[in-house]
Amino acid sequence: MSENKLHIAMYPWFAMGHLTSFLHISNKLAQRGHKISFFIPTKTQSKLNFFNLNPHLISFIPISVPHIDGLPLGAETTSDIPFSSQHLLMTAMDETQPAIVASLIKLKPHFVFFDFAHWLPEAVLYLGIKTVHYCTISPATVGFLMSPERERLEMPLTEATLMESPPSFPSSSITLRPHEARVLTNIAKKEYGKGISFTKRLLISFKKCDAISFKTCREMEGIYCDYLETQFRKPVILAGPVIPMPPNSVLEEIWKSFLVKFKSKTVIFCAFGSECVLEKDQFQELVLGLELTGLPFLAALKPPIGTETIKLGLPEGFEERVEGRGVVYGGWVQQQLILGHSSVGCFVTHCGSGSLLESMVNKCQLVLLPHIGDQIINARMMGGDLKVGVEVEKGDEDGLFTRGGVCKAVKAVMDEDSEIGKEVEKNHGKLREFLLRKGLEDSYMDGFVQKLHTLVT
Repeated sequence: MSENKLHIAMYPWFAMGHLTSFLHISNKLAQRGHKISFFIPTKTQSKLNFFNLNPHLISFIPISVPHIDGLPLGAETTSDIPFSSQHLLMTAMDETQPAIVASLIKLKPHFVFFDFAHWLPEAVLYLGIKTVHYCTISPATVGFLMSPERERLEMPLTEATLMESPPSFPSSSITLRPHEARVLTNIAKKEYGKGISFTKRLLISFKKCDAISFKTCREMEGIYCDYLETQFRKPVILAGPVIPMPPNSVLEEIWKSFLVKFKSKTVIFCAFGSECVLEKDQFQELVLGLELTGLPFLAALKPPIGTETIKLGLPEGFEERVEGRGVVYGGWVQQQLILGHSSVGCFVTHCGSGSLLESMVNKCQLVLLPHIGDQIINARMMGGDLKVGVEVEKGDEDGLFTRGGVCKAVKAVMDEDSEIGKEVEKNHGKLREFLLRKGLEDSYMDGFVQKLHTLVT
């Protein structure tokens, strides 16, 4: 091994949140001189070139995504398709196996980092390549929903069993409400790729890999990591927080000129990621809730289901009422830069892990509005275990939120005399200070690389 430098191949699921998460860890490894070969759908590469901060060590390897009947022509990532078609994109990813294995034979990396390509560990076993399941969802989520303990104790995936944690799962604030358990049960059982369920795919990935890795810290999620190490009987390696590098760009003038009009910490920023699409009634309740706060706001959202544009989805008279203080935008925005702007005081988030990390290293207050999957567990951890945000209330059975609930949660964190707001601000401040502590990330990354070396020596 040349000067103890590693060569690592990356093959994440074709979703922007997964691709960017793998690229963040790639940048951290490349900073230390390690070589990265990053498999990426051909047309998607242009969207991520900007985030490749070490092009001399990180090589993008374009791959053709096979066409599957039912997918739009040219679809490459989950942002190109509705949620209901993701199982077809997963089938397409599975069909890249011969091309990926052929490339790995030529590349001869020490490791492949992967997540949903459950066939990779066995496919490269004879090549002597080690596999790491680099998990973009939290240890708490994996432990609560997919622990082998459920399988061993014959706890079938039903709404009732998912509302109970596995018997030896650490004590926490994590619970599911009836509507959440119902939706998660359906997702877990649903075919995700040809002839395999979502849960089975992930369990095979966890069981067959050489090690499992998360971007987190022992100080935040150590009890869940220890639980998983015991349950899966293999190393669980922590990469630390893996805080994204500050962007090299400046905030676009349209948003800079909007935000600069308002006082410090008064603007609500609402963003739900590249894949979250709300039903029209919930979309309208959300924006009406932002209006009801009386505060200025910028919301970056997808047009609601059944409408082609944001304008067509907005309530009647809404734009006129919020003119000058409220904007709902349907395109991509520079989230990191907006969160860091001095005018932004509150972040209404869908609780994706990337968005939560970006918010944790900034000073804005958190309002939690999870949509699906691991976002629900993330919200319980942030609002319950860590107490750094306030979750929007939803109906237990129907899972619907109201404009009043949105306004109430925002007011709870933004009103100067709110005791809840003071508590979450204090806890957020402590966590931010910890995450940005000098040497923390370097210490975790050094330990991470050292543990990788032990797997190949």
